[in-house]
Amino acid sequence: MNFRFLKLIILFFLLVKFQVKAQVEENTRLLNIDVTKETIRTRFQPPKNYKWVSEAPKSFGEYLNYFPLYPQNFPVRDYQKIPVENQSYHAAILKIDVGNKDLQQCADAWIRLYSEYLYANKRFDEIGFHFTSGQFISWKDYENGLRTEEIKDRVKFIKTENFDDSYQNFRNYLNLVFNYAGTISLDKESELITRNEDIKSGDFIIKPGSPGHSVIIVGVAKNNLGKKLYLLAESYMPAQDIHILKNFQNKSISPWYELDVNSKQTITAKYIFEPTAIKRFKGKL
Repeated sequence: MNFRFLKLIILFFLLVKFQVKAQVEENTRLLNIDVTKETIRTRFQPPKNYKWVSEAPKSFGEYLNYFPLYPQNFPVRDYQKIPVENQSYHAAILKIDVGNKDLQQCADAWIRLYSEYLYANKRFDEIGFHFTSGQFISWKDYENGLRTEEIKDRVKFIKTENFDDSYQNFRNYLNLVFNYAGTISLDKESELITRNEDIKSGDFIIKPGSPGHSVIIVGVAKNNLGKKLYLLAESYMPAQDIHILKNFQNKSISPWYELDVNSKQTITAKYIFEPTAIKRFKGKL
């Protein structure tokens, strides 16, 4: 074979390879994050060919989509307002306090956001959660003075306080729930999602245990073929700012994630869920 002709063939294949690579890079380019925007939905634009899925008006999902964010480069802080050691896991931080106790951790983050949503919409009668022990206490119970007393490692409810419907008392109620509830109780209060098309904002991935973990789905995008991508948020241990996670497994779509209810495992920035259990709280969302 003529040496010059061989060089031309090699050059041709190199050009084809370059064009394919360029096309792949174009389709998986890093996403546009508008750091000037102040909510989850407005700051994070989905990957190419994907669009945000709009949740039902006044739903918990919509509440999460438009949740306010701290400015870009704001650090994740613990309950003592001290920046956590590793600041590389998050893409943004939700603008909501952690409290001053080491309580608002993984499952508690979902409970906090859902409770704040109900409180903001004056749906006070719907705020209530089970403890890991199985006991139930509502915000209305606590508002009317019901408190807990530990007797020989068991919790007993007693009325010791006067009526108080202040927001500070509501926060005291949530701290009580955080202390006695967790991934085990939240898992029991939720239903398993078995179809990918049913996943929506407000659902969560959960691994019950002591310790277990959970992450919250705070955004959903979909393409014309029906394939979805998701934004995930979490708190962690020690209690810290709720933050949106980067995706180190697929940096081309980070911070968005692919999820599959049938997957044997789901790997997030700081945790491996095995198996994948995506759930929805049984209350009205």
